[in-house]
Amino acid sequence: MQFNSTILGIESSCDDTSSAIIKNGKIKANIISSQDVHRKYGGVVPELASRAHQANIIPVIDQTLKQSETAVEDLDAIAVTQGPGLMGSLIVGFNTAKGLSLSLNKPLIGVNHLQAHVSALYIEHEVVFPMICLLVSGGHTQLLLVEDHFNYKIIGNTIDDAIGEAFDKGAKLLGLGYPGGPQISKFAVLGEPRFTFPDAKTKDLDFSFSGIKTSLLYFLKKELEKDSGFVQNNLNDICASYQHSLIEMTAKRLIKSIQENSPKSISLVGGVSANLLLRKITQEIGMKNNLPVYIPSVQYCTDNAGMIAMAGSLLFEKGEFLSLDSLPFTRS
Repeated sequence: MQFNSTILGIESSCDDTSSAIIKNGKIKANIISSQDVHRKYGGVVPELASRAHQANIIPVIDQTLKQSETAVEDLDAIAVTQGPGLMGSLIVGFNTAKGLSLSLNKPLIGVNHLQAHVSALYIEHEVVFPMICLLVSGGHTQLLLVEDHFNYKIIGNTIDDAIGEAFDKGAKLLGLGYPGGPQISKFAVLGEPRFTFPDAKTKDLDFSFSGIKTSLLYFLKKELEKDSGFVQNNLNDICASYQHSLIEMTAKRLIKSIQENSPKSISLVGGVSANLLLRKITQEIGMKNNLPVYIPSVQYCTDNAGMIAMAGSLLFEKGEFLSLDSLPFTRS
């Protein structure tokens, strides 16, 4: 698809403040400011997140404009995450985008955060449709049937927790740091998946991760009653087993979705798509089914404004703009 626009993208849905410039479909700058304040709490504290966004957003945008050598007058539109996300965090980015739109007399584009994760694929790939997309993040786990750049439908969803939340909870139970995914993966590569955790019995292509978290809790409690040093002595294997179970649960549904929908390609997006084992398994599934596999570079997997800017470019071509009285939303 051809693009003829310069878009500023702004992302502030959770705990990363980010802005990006995309010119004619090419990312020229993608700046991300992460918030370390949440690590000691083992999870994102909404009030602290919104305060950090307020402090970071203008410097981040300024750095983005300078790095991309873009003058604000050259922008064609402002694209911003409208939701879902944490309301306090969303408001900071959304109101900043509104202010820029009003002062520069440039169109305002509202971007669905989940659609933006899919749009991250288009930054580096010319994809073949229809495509099955596995979206895995801290707040969402979904299977999407993507018909083209603008049309998709959810064919599988989590009925409770997301896979990213399961990683975070597992890391907390094991006394590891936050975010949990990278921590568990770090130890998992040194271990073997010799412990088993049950898969959820869900209908169709839906996911459920609340049960495996409870299973890990009871498993650790039982083993620690017998040996107080069990976690310390078996940490690598526990992490490898827990990660293996989570990814196996996810891969099983991806395979089933391919069988039921006969796509021409598959893809993996979202923060958890940075997991090396999940990337490897997804590539193997594609090879076994003779399907091309698209996975963004790691910098476009986690929350970032590059994907917001790309989604904004697509919406700009369609002429889909927001009025200045529009509001952010917390649920998709």
